[in-house]
Amino acid sequence: MASRGGPRAAGTDGSDFQHRERVASHYQMSVTLKSEIKKLIYTHVVIWLLLLAQMVVGHLKLLPHDQVAMPYQWEYPYLLSILPSLLGLLSFPRNNISYLVLSMISTGLFSIAPLIYGAMEMFPMAQQLYRHGKAYRFIFGFSAVSVMYLVVVVAAQVHGWQLYYSKKLLTWFTSTQGEEEEMSGDSWAP
Repeated sequence: MASRGGPRAAGTDGSDFQHRERVASHYQMSVTLKSEIKKLIYTHVVIWLLLLAQMVVGHLKLLPHDQVAMPYQWEYPYLLSILPSLLGLLSFPRNNISYLVLSMISTGLFSIAPLIYGAMEMFPMAQQLYRHGKAYRFIFGFSAVSVMYLVVVVAAQVHGWQLYYSKKLLTWFTSTQGEEEEMSGDSWAP
């Protein structure tokens, strides 16, 4: 066994490292994809917490309505978007394909669909702000429709990248499970 500061094994100059074992590239890909998805999930959690805080402050009237507006209708179903993220996190430890697929499907249902509805719901107010320069709802002095469109754009990008990386990870999961079955001899071929 070699040590950093100790003597080197006799008969070697340290250049014979090519034969040593390395982590296979497809396992490195899995770790990289899981890491990227986790970053996106944590970004989503931050967005989710900000929307939740805005909803709580708006409903409990902790601040006046000229500081924090009441939430738009699309924000209520978007609160369910935390479920796909949790399913995605649960799929990682054992490479659970069914949790990952459920996460991807429910991301479309609970995350992307409310964002599309929100963009459509806020469009007339954005049009009024653009044409006439009038806004009636505010979040800390900024037009609520502008702030919430920014949230919609960022959240759509987060969920889009999350779905992209999840699809790549799903492809990796299914390809490695097929290889494991072939190696173990469980698959029967005539």
